[in-house]
Amino acid sequence: MTPAILRQLWSVVEATQAHTLLKLDDASLVQWLIKQTTTKTSLDGSQTDVLSDYIRSRLSLIRDLAQDR
Repeated sequence: MTPAILRQLWSVVEATQAHTLLKLDDASLVQWLIKQTTTKTSLDGSQTDVLSDYIRSRLSLIRDLAQDR
């Protein structure tokens, strides 16, 4: 995964209202973040899989950040 993809993902997380990040279940949140990230950055299938795994491993952090807002 490239640094640009990571920056884009975290930009999406920061720009998204906390309520949205907190109301979705884990699977829905992963899919929603991938969709939002891919609208701004073109990803192939393997990059999407890697991004999905990365998001799953950071769900707790993403939710903690949203709760702290």
